[in-house]
Amino acid sequence: MAVAVVTMCAALLVGVPVAMAVPAPPVDQCTVADGRLAELSGLVADADAWYAIGDGGDAAGVVVLGKDCVAQREITSSTDPYDVEDLARAADGTFWLADTGDNSKQRETIALISLTPDGQSALYRLTYPDGAHDAEALLLDAAGTPYVVTKSPLGTAAVYAPAAALASPGPTPLRRVASVSLSPTDTPGGPVPGVVGSVTVTGAASTVDGSVVALRTYTDAYLYPVTGGDLPAAFDAKPVRVPLPNEVQGEAIAFDPGGDLVSAGETRDGVTTPVRIVPGAAALVAPRPKQDASPTKDRKPGNTEDSKGGQDGLPALPAAAVTVAFLGIVLLLMRWLRKLRRR
Repeated sequence: MAVAVVTMCAALLVGVPVAMAVPAPPVDQCTVADGRLAELSGLVADADAWYAIGDGGDAAGVVVLGKDCVAQREITSSTDPYDVEDLARAADGTFWLADTGDNSKQRETIALISLTPDGQSALYRLTYPDGAHDAEALLLDAAGTPYVVTKSPLGTAAVYAPAAALASPGPTPLRRVASVSLSPTDTPGGPVPGVVGSVTVTGAASTVDGSVVALRTYTDAYLYPVTGGDLPAAFDAKPVRVPLPNEVQGEAIAFDPGGDLVSAGETRDGVTTPVRIVPGAAALVAPRPKQDASPTKDRKPGNTEDSKGGQDGLPALPAAAVTVAFLGIVLLLMRWLRKLRRR
């Protein structure tokens, strides 16, 4: 009882949570049995439907799924992509397909394809500043800026954004704006044995308001808070990890409007693949503390300095002061509780 009182009082006084949030396990919602999505690799969601793409293909298209996983229709265009790997959706309803796959790392350009709900499409070619990369993850920030996240089996992914306004057909140069380092986990699943599958980024997603972004590997999802619309800076924070165990080849991830995390991947038996839900996942990400008004890093267009992996927190001296005050309060409370027991 004494420990509980001390913990609760300390939480109120210094602002620490009473208990750490624990992600719920994913739950199978339904099963996709559509041949067009045998290699499901990209997913977005709204209140009424899921929108999915298959890996590769010879036409840019999005399959509309009901929340029962039954295909309702397909939005298609005449654009012939090279290797589409992920899907995002802008605030105006436009879908953005990431034609960024490059397993052999030999493409001179990658591309983004915009696709409106009525099937109008446009192609935007992009060039990396530092040679070819394979990439399977695409993010849009709240302003609609696209970010391509590379796929690295070594656990350090690079994040790229356009260095200028997108031009069709382009190419528009990219600049490196952040990097993300992931540590191996013991979550089972994925097509690659050992640690590689747990650190390889295979998909990405953003909440409707852009306040939380997620990167996924074959086995886990990592959720990051976005403050002030600064998506690259989000990767400086320590993420919340959400295990997604036992997906054969998990590549798709999305947030629905309520903040549930939706995941899926390539087929389990060559015919079907489950869509799974992690309820309330977005709420696990606490808001980041406000930063000093004088920034320590210039993120203006043209700056290619990487984000440094790390954990947000108080500066060293204020943090030490808070710690000393916290310990003092705990000692006073414990002495008070002992006196009550003696009476």
